[in-house]
Amino acid sequence: MHCRIFLVSFVLSCAAAAGLAQQAPPFNCADLKLVPAVRECGGNDSLLLNAGANVVADNNPEDQFAAEDLKAALDSAGVSAPARDAITISLARADSEAGKRALDQHNLKFDAAMHDEGYMLAGEGKDGVAVVAETSAGLFYGVQTLKQLIHGWGKDAVLLVPTIRDWPAMAHRGISDDWSRGPLPNMEFLKREIRTLAAYKLNLFSPYFENTFAYASSPVAAFPGGAMTPDQARELVAYAGKYHITIIPEQESFGHLHSVLKFQQFAGLAETPNGAVLAPGDPRTLPLIGEWFAELAKVFPGPWVHIGADETFELGLGRTREEVQQKGLGAVYLDFLSRIHQTLAPNHKQLLFWGDIAEHSPDLVSTLPKDMIAVPWEYDAKPDFTGLILPFKNAGLETWVAPGVNNWSRLYPNNNEALGNIRAFVRDGQKLGSTGMLNTIWNDDGEGIFDENWFGVLFGAAASWQPGESSQEVFTASYGQAFHRDVTGKISQAQRELMAAHNDFKAAGLGDAGDDYFWLDPFSPEGQAVAGKIRPQLASLRLHAERAIALIAEARAAAKLENQPALDAMDLGARRIDFVGLKFQFADECVVLYRHALSLTDDPARWDELAGVLWTISSSDGRFEDIRNGYALLGQLYREAWLRDNRPYWLANNMARYHAATELWEARAARWQQVREQWDETHTLPTPQQAGLPAWMGN
Repeated sequence: MHCRIFLVSFVLSCAAAAGLAQQAPPFNCADLKLVPAVRECGGNDSLLLNAGANVVADNNPEDQFAAEDLKAALDSAGVSAPARDAITISLARADSEAGKRALDQHNLKFDAAMHDEGYMLAGEGKDGVAVVAETSAGLFYGVQTLKQLIHGWGKDAVLLVPTIRDWPAMAHRGISDDWSRGPLPNMEFLKREIRTLAAYKLNLFSPYFENTFAYASSPVAAFPGGAMTPDQARELVAYAGKYHITIIPEQESFGHLHSVLKFQQFAGLAETPNGAVLAPGDPRTLPLIGEWFAELAKVFPGPWVHIGADETFELGLGRTREEVQQKGLGAVYLDFLSRIHQTLAPNHKQLLFWGDIAEHSPDLVSTLPKDMIAVPWEYDAKPDFTGLILPFKNAGLETWVAPGVNNWSRLYPNNNEALGNIRAFVRDGQKLGSTGMLNTIWNDDGEGIFDENWFGVLFGAAASWQPGESSQEVFTASYGQAFHRDVTGKISQAQRELMAAHNDFKAAGLGDAGDDYFWLDPFSPEGQAVAGKIRPQLASLRLHAERAIALIAEARAAAKLENQPALDAMDLGARRIDFVGLKFQFADECVVLYRHALSLTDDPARWDELAGVLWTISSSDGRFEDIRNGYALLGQLYREAWLRDNRPYWLANNMARYHAATELWEARAARWQQVREQWDETHTLPTPQQAGLPAWMGN
């Protein structure tokens, strides 16, 4: 038996069996914690899933794929195979008999804005629920919402059934993923990434290439095992297409090309010797670009390609110096973009380009071909971004906005900055008519773990689907349940704790929890300078990080959670932040302890105390060993996280830093054994500097 439960003026009534109310409680639309939030929501029916669910769809392959995706979600929630009295979930096109019946029953209709990706979801009495859409994409997105409405697990699972009409605010919603500065995803992770992006209604994925696509025309630049091959690209395109995601390859075609230009055969094409920027005037540059994009066009059939063209800092400093002096930097830059457009015209692709350089020459932007798409970018949490978008809008160009998840060179993404940036940038983009959002992931120092980025990625998904300005607070409160099926709220709170830890770095005048602080030797002059700033915040940042670790563990113990690799990555980020605090605390402690030991050398009655101090600094439980162990153990966790997401390519570079840091503290421990032996034999101690310590790190 299935029981519909209604909330009318806060009075609960159940005509069939009031005893079932505890299993299928009423709800308010405001409490659904959906990501993205839906546009229109009413009603509060619930259906028990203890007898399972039949999923019914038309026989066309795309709708059947959506049905199979839903069945997989039900299986993941422990919902058993359908029994005799199972509910029915109907996936129907709006022009089908089932679709028309569902729309008429609820007096709902499809507006023009809903056509491409919109859907309706509503209950069909006690027996089931209908998802109705005009397209396969809309039906798929309705299924993604319905999956988040499955609460509980196994025999206790319940399907919440509000009445929903929903459609996106922006047509193009996706991410740009940096594959050129270290991390290069393996195919297993890429498929998981595609599935996850689609589950939160993103429809674009843009891999970023400098030298990491295996071009037949220029094979020297792609390192074996460190590039995507055409066959892998075709496989990814086909896989993503099932999930309504279009792949947009980005190949840098102006700047950011040092990894190509360092090779001798390309050296003559650089603006400056072995630099990163192509010389626009060299007759060989456009043919090279043409070869690259012709190859990309053969394996990426989507309507767009991204030509990059950002941060061309060397332009005008070398071979084009005189031309830039005569015509101006903006004119030379924009002219080359126009010539790239002309060169790539035979591929019949619409070109995206980063909008950072062109925005400084608003009077010249209008010279660009009008079918190009400008992608202005900015990653700080500024209050207003209209000035970045308007030059292109006023020139008649289509715009997409590019915020960022603020993951680059950080122990864990700075989501304080990321959420503020995404919220305001996407809001202003919608206000000014931007048709797309490309949220960015960068791996500047080569250490990034993608699974740490989902919080910012999902907020971008929410902000670009939802109209107007999205609420950071509502999203944060919804994240744990929407992404991990955590009903305790502890995963969302763990994210808040890591945001608070970033704020502790900011309060110390150190920006945020950057990777540099993890590697910094606290005994070095630079380390002592940082120690003087961070010392007042060390206890606080450690408590925030450790609280995050505890919350993750508690949430995992409370229920079966989804997207476990992201939880592992969050735990790793928290542990690395905590270790930064430990390292500076213990380094301070060692110096203070040794100063105390030196004060005891002339008091034989306290020599046992002195020996204990020396053992505290370095022994089986010594502070040197604690720091050594931290690097060694975190290195193991980091390696596991890397290989879960990425190919082995580049990993050795990062592990070398863990090994070097471990060996540094192992060497200090070995030196300290000599200090202890010197004391035992001569009852003398070396100076702090001779012992490998700074004289004093205090104020």
